[in-house]
Amino acid sequence: MTLSIRSFNLGPLQTNAYLLQGDDPQRAVIIDPGMNPGPLLRAIESLTIEAILLTHAHFDHIGGVEEIRNAKGCPVYLHALEQDWLTSPKLNGSLMWPEASPPISTEPAEYDLAEGQQLNLIGHTFKVFHTPGHSPGSVSFLCGKDLFSGDVLFRQGVGRTDLTGGRERDLYDSIQNKLFPLGDDVTVYPGHGPKTSIGYEKAHNPYIR
Repeated sequence: MTLSIRSFNLGPLQTNAYLLQGDDPQRAVIIDPGMNPGPLLRAIESLTIEAILLTHAHFDHIGGVEEIRNAKGCPVYLHALEQDWLTSPKLNGSLMWPEASPPISTEPAEYDLAEGQQLNLIGHTFKVFHTPGHSPGSVSFLCGKDLFSGDVLFRQGVGRTDLTGGRERDLYDSIQNKLFPLGDDVTVYPGHGPKTSIGYEKAHNPYIR
C-alpha cells in the first residue's frame, strides 16, 4: 500500500502540516494543520478528510483546525492531557506571542489519543507513541516506516522544554527509549524543518549523542 506525503509550511513559525493519502487518492488524513492554512485548504478542496491528527496542541500546530474541521466535517484526535489546550489560548501559547498569533481557541477534539493506540485510516495503520517532554501530551505517529514526530525530534535538533508542561528529562527519554528503537531506516517528518531519519539522528544529532 502506498502512502503519499505532502508537506505544507504554514504560518509565521513555519510549521509543517502533512497531507497523507493512501491508495484511494480521494481520501486523506491531515497532521498538524498550522496557522494560515489557505494552501492546505485549497489542496483538500475535493478530498474527503478522515481525520485531523494532532501531535500536540501548541498554537502554531492547531491554527487551522477549525477552518478545516468546519469545511470538511472531520474529527480531531489529540492526547487526553492536552484536551483543555484547544479551548485555552493561555495553555496553547497563543497569548504568549501576540506578534505571531491572535488568541487561538477551537472546539474540543472528538477523540483522545493514548500510548499504544492504533488508528486505521486511509487504508493504513497509524501507531501512537506518547512522547512527552516538549509538552505533556505530545505524541508521535508511526505509519509503516514513516514517523511524524511533531516537535519532539528535528533534524539535528530537539524540541524546546521551557514551555507549559515541558520537561527535559521526559523529552530525552521519549527520543531514546521510544523513537530511536523504531529503527535506523525510519524516516522522520518533524513539526518544523526538513525530514530526516532515525539513523541520521543517532549519528549526527548533537543533543542526543
